[in-house]
Amino acid sequence: MKLLSVAIPSYNSEEYLGRAVETLLTGGEELEIIIVNDGSKDGTGKLADDYQEKHPTIIKAVHQENGGHGQAVNTGLKNATGLYFKVVDSDDWVNEKSLKKVLNLLRKMRDEKTELDLLIANYVYEKVELNKQKAINYRGAMPKDCIFGWDDLKHFRQSQNILMHSVFYRTQLLRDCKLQLPKHTFYVDNLFVYQPLPYVKTMYYLDENFYRYYIGREDQSVNEQVIMKRIDQQIRVTKLMIESTDVFAVESKKLRNYMLKYATIMMMVCSVYLVKIGTEESLNEKKKLWNYLKVTNPRMYQKIRNSVLGHSMHLPGHVGRVIIKMGYRISQKIFGFG
Repeated sequence: MKLLSVAIPSYNSEEYLGRAVETLLTGGEELEIIIVNDGSKDGTGKLADDYQEKHPTIIKAVHQENGGHGQAVNTGLKNATGLYFKVVDSDDWVNEKSLKKVLNLLRKMRDEKTELDLLIANYVYEKVELNKQKAINYRGAMPKDCIFGWDDLKHFRQSQNILMHSVFYRTQLLRDCKLQLPKHTFYVDNLFVYQPLPYVKTMYYLDENFYRYYIGREDQSVNEQVIMKRIDQQIRVTKLMIESTDVFAVESKKLRNYMLKYATIMMMVCSVYLVKIGTEESLNEKKKLWNYLKVTNPRMYQKIRNSVLGHSMHLPGHVGRVIIKMGYRISQKIFGFG
């Protein structure tokens, strides 16, 4: 069995897929790289096949009709044979030295028969055109270089959200929680991280700047104009997250609070952009979203609505608009495009 399966969802990625693959290939035979060609119209499929032919014991090329990022992740997970599972987007890449440290740790866990559910590492926003980098770490929020549980967590700063870039899940855990991401939907990375959390019992934080997250393309899903255009998909993912787990049945209070905070941020992001769009229709959608939460999970609604962020999303007039702008700046930090 491979130590780590890495799925690379790829749509029209011929121009930059090679960088992701080449950095991962340095992991050698303990790594499985699954390139999922999601109905590309350029040379992505041929490039994937060429890589598989050149590295048949490491790379799998899987072709499917276009189903979107979530369906590509589903396909990657279905084809994964590794003990752990990671998603690397086709325009991103990894640090080769950090990859070796990740594999060393996963090998140690396997050899010692330690069942590690979730490995967390740092990620770096790479604003290539501006020649700027910003590393996101979890120092102070998590113990380092040891196995720990939810009750060992400390305070998370606003930037220290656990995102897809930072997680390596045990593959069987993702299957046990019946993770199935929706087709033709962006922003499913939030659901990918959120839904499995109650199944996680053991974690390890490796303080390494492993993942390099490219920021800068105009068509990128985290571009603010693209977010507003696809706000319906952000709303859809937020609803799926709310429906996926009864957070009040979660045993660990710290995990419960973290998941409530995550859901609050998602509600805030949706609200901020719906207000920023500023049409009568978008403002009605904001009301409908909050009403949906109220009807679907009244207890969660009260918790989120009465939080500082939740309350701020409902303030009227000038004060409300100022708060919304503050929320927008927070969301920029969360998404890393500001």
